[in-house]
Amino acid sequence: MRFTETALNGAFVIDLEPIGDERGLFARTWCRKEFEAHGLVATWVQSSISVNNRKGTMRGMHYQDAPNEEVKLVCCTAGAIYDVIVDLRPTSPTYCQHVGVTLSADNHRAVYIPKQFAHGFLTLEDKSEVSYHMSEFYSPASARGFRWDDPAFKIAWPEPILVISEKDRTWPAFTMNVPS
Repeated sequence: MRFTETALNGAFVIDLEPIGDERGLFARTWCRKEFEAHGLVATWVQSSISVNNRKGTMRGMHYQDAPNEEVKLVCCTAGAIYDVIVDLRPTSPTYCQHVGVTLSADNHRAVYIPKQFAHGFLTLEDKSEVSYHMSEFYSPASARGFRWDDPAFKIAWPEPILVISEKDRTWPAFTMNVPS
């Protein structure tokens, strides 16, 4: 695995190093030793998948508030998505900045998302499936979000949003917490 830190401190794009032959390919998607060597959380308590039928499906922007902040490892196992993370750490030099990355079944990339980051994605193909590993259990009381088109972030989504849940469509605008 190759770990490349993004412009947001502590967030990484992870490129798998598949070994291929006539059968197909094999690649490690997670290795505790390699994650720990990069100073990253290496313990997952929950895994989930998101199956998305249509291109243009938006999920996000989501995060969990304290005390249930979570680290996520996200990859696309079928189809393709445009994955966006936003730094919500008030004392970070990249506070309220975002990074977008294309994840696909073909490019075998993953995104490591630190605590206090929001996450969302837009499907770029029909039948896109996303796999998540989380460091904390899901807590409905700690679930938070903001609109995918919140003007505070100016995220340029590469395709039109065609499918979105009522909850994601109606999240409030994000309120910036300016440190004193």
